[in-house]
Amino acid sequence: MLKHKKNLVAIALTALTLSSCSDDFLEIKPRGTDLESNYYQNQEEAFNGLVAVYDVVGMQGGGYVTKLTALNAASDDHFAGGGGPNDVTSIQVWSNYTLDPANGPQGDLWSKGFSGVFRANVLIQKLPEVPMDESLKARYHAEATFLRAYFYFDLVRLFENVPLFTEPISTSEMFDVVQADPSEVYAQIEADILEALPNLPVQLNPETEAGRATEGMARAVLGKVYLQQEKFALAAEQFEMVNGTPGGTSQYGYKLLDKFSDLFEVDNKFNSESIFEVSFTNTSNGDWGCVGCTEGNLLNIMVGPRGYNPIADTAPDYVSGWSFLTVTPDLYQVMKNDPRKSATIADLDSLEKAGAVTYEKGYNNTGYFLEKFAGRQKDRSTGGGVMELNFRQNIYEIRLADSYLLEAEALVRGGGNTGRAQALLDAVRARVGLGTIPVSIHTILEERRLELAGEGHRWFDLVRNGKAAEALASKGFVAGKHEILPIPLLELDNTLIEQNQEYGGSK
Repeated sequence: MLKHKKNLVAIALTALTLSSCSDDFLEIKPRGTDLESNYYQNQEEAFNGLVAVYDVVGMQGGGYVTKLTALNAASDDHFAGGGGPNDVTSIQVWSNYTLDPANGPQGDLWSKGFSGVFRANVLIQKLPEVPMDESLKARYHAEATFLRAYFYFDLVRLFENVPLFTEPISTSEMFDVVQADPSEVYAQIEADILEALPNLPVQLNPETEAGRATEGMARAVLGKVYLQQEKFALAAEQFEMVNGTPGGTSQYGYKLLDKFSDLFEVDNKFNSESIFEVSFTNTSNGDWGCVGCTEGNLLNIMVGPRGYNPIADTAPDYVSGWSFLTVTPDLYQVMKNDPRKSATIADLDSLEKAGAVTYEKGYNNTGYFLEKFAGRQKDRSTGGGVMELNFRQNIYEIRLADSYLLEAEALVRGGGNTGRAQALLDAVRARVGLGTIPVSIHTILEERRLELAGEGHRWFDLVRNGKAAEALASKGFVAGKHEILPIPLLELDNTLIEQNQEYGGSK
């Protein structure tokens, strides 16, 4: 993984070098650093360039800021937690809505997005001249184009006003960059995915290609792009192609797992419910010298209970963690009678009262932790590197139950087929033994909260549906301001980039 930088000029410079890590399909890891001008001479180097684009999907900042961690902390389901109010300040200030252009997760999230965009643009530009099989070249181009769209979708949702790059530019030109209208960015995202679709595979070889883009993955992301813009009929159309018959097996082979808790078994990677999955490994030998370089899942150590001490033989085998993303009492109350609770929330409060465990009460302690991603002793790395940085649990970017409920939302909000929306909602509930309830935007959003808690979707759900101000009022959310992040302060130095109006700028 390339060293994580904070501004566009630095990101552009890192795009001129190649490195790789993160994804399960990666069998080749380039040694050393190669200048971009001398690279892309053959098929192997083109593949390594593609690997470098995928690498950014799982990029984790050296300051422990990740997309999932930050989004969870900003939602009504979690507090930032940790060891104190200044422990990973970037997520603390989003959790309590005291963020400003100088403080918050925006630097890491901006850097990640544009690192992906720049790497994709370099590969897209270089591919036409690479002597290699033309059908394989078309696939690489499609994957890079889709990934550029994926990175831009996060950027425009989080920041609204961002520069639009469709080809590499020199570092000297970076200072003259201006932001595009959000509608132009969305139009480019749509165009990229539609261009990519014909050359993306329908199925992958699970032994050598797991984690790479497929037609189903691209359609699911396109559905989300349409839904974000309230193009409800188009969104529903894409999701229906992904989802197929509710409860059945779709044309792409997607199917709900029979058991909800199996989704979070560490060895159950790339299962039938997985549409877009971010891969991690315990073989990268990650250590404290470069936290951002590890390919292990940082979330596993971050969310575990701090100072965990099992007493009874029946105590869970959690690894003592850092107590970030403590579960709010509100989410616990909503979930306490739901069949998914035990696979979602680790109830350390009850375990301690029963005399089974003790644990240290960290910041924002509620007694409840994120079970889905709490590191376990059985999943500790047995290889090199430090234990804390080398957990191998993957993270779902999109899974089928998520896609079902997004289609239901598009149908209900767009006045579409409510019978199908009902069937989609029922299928998600039936998987955990729950009966039917009338479909509505309220019941869909509540089901998404229960089904997807801790998976990074709640904040976007609230903002997209205009419910963030009410749900997040107690955390300090201000309507008309906190729906987006500020442009990172460093991006404004000696550039034409303007701060968003919500944070005192003119854009």
